Amino acid sequence: MELKARNSKKILGHIFALFSVIVWGSCYVLTKNLLNAGFTALQITPIRMALAYVVLLIMRPKFRRLSWKDEGIFVLIGIFGGSVYFFLQNTALTYTYAANVSIIVCLSPIFTAILAAIFSRGNERLGKFLLIGSFLAIAGVVMVVLNGSLNFHLSPLGDLLALLAGISWAVYSVLIKRYTETMDGFLVTRRVMFWAFLTSIPLMFLSDGMPNLAPLFTVPKVLISWLFLGILGNAVCFALWNIAFKELGVVVTNNYLYGSPFVTLIVGWLLLGEPISWMGVLGAVLITAGVILAQRDKRKA
Repeated sequence: MELKARNSKKILGHIFALFSVIVWGSCYVLTKNLLNAGFTALQITPIRMALAYVVLLIMRPKFRRLSWKDEGIFVLIGIFGGSVYFFLQNTALTYTYAANVSIIVCLSPIFTAILAAIFSRGNERLGKFLLIGSFLAIAGVVMVVLNGSLNFHLSPLGDLLALLAGISWAVYSVLIKRYTETMDGFLVTRRVMFWAFLTSIPLMFLSDGMPNLAPLFTVPKVLISWLFLGILGNAVCFALWNIAFKELGVVVTNNYLYGSPFVTLIVGWLLLGEPISWMGVLGAVLITAGVILAQRDKRKA
C-alpha cells in the first residue's frame, strides 16, 4: 500500500509538472497582450507577483515564522526564481533574438543537474540516461524554436544575459528544494512571490518606472491576460511545480522545461496563426524522446 501511494504521488508530480509547462508555454501569448497595452517587460513582473501573492494568501491564509537564516534564503529564492530571473530573461530579449533566448534559457535543466549533483551530497546524480536525454531534448528545443528557419545569430551581451537567466533558474531550483520537502507547497510559493515582488520593484523603477495600472481593470483582454499570468502562471503553477520538486526531484522536474517552446509553438499556431514546419514537429519528437529517456535515471533528491 505504501509503495502504491508513493507511485500515485509520483504520477501526480508528473501531471503537475506537465500542466505547469503547458501553462508557462501559453504565457507568451498572454504576455503580448500586456506588452501591446503599454506595459514593459519589467513592469509586468511585479504586477504578476503581487496578484499571485494575494491569490495564495486567500488560498492559504496561514503564516509561519522562520529563522533569520531561512528567511534570508527565501530572499535569495525570490531573487533567483523571480525578480532577477525575469529581469535577465526580459532584458536579454532587447539585445538578442527571441530564438536565442528560448534555446539558451532551456539549458537550465542541465545547469540544475550539475548544481544538484554538486550540492545534494549524492542524492542527485548525473546518470547516462539523464545526459543523453538532455542533449536530445536540447536538440529538439533548437529545432522547435527555429521552426524551419536556419537563421541563428550570435549576440554576445544578449546571449550572456539569457545564459545567466538559465543559471538563475537552476540556483532557484536547488535552493528551494529543501523547503518543498518540509513546508506546504503553496506557503513556500507565497513566500517566494512576496520576496520576488519586493525585489522586482527597485528594478522596475530603475528602468521603466511605475506603469499606468488603469488598463488592468478597464480593458477586458488585458484583465484576462493579467489574471491568467498572475493566478495560473505564477500562483498555481509555481506551487504545483514546487510540489513536483518534492515528489520527483529538481532534476527530473526541470526536464519538463524542455517542452515549453513546443507548447508556445502550438499556442502560437492556434491563437496567432503562426506556421509549424517539419522541423518543429521533428523537434517535438526529440524533446519527448529526450524527456522520457531522462526519466530512466529515477534516483530522486
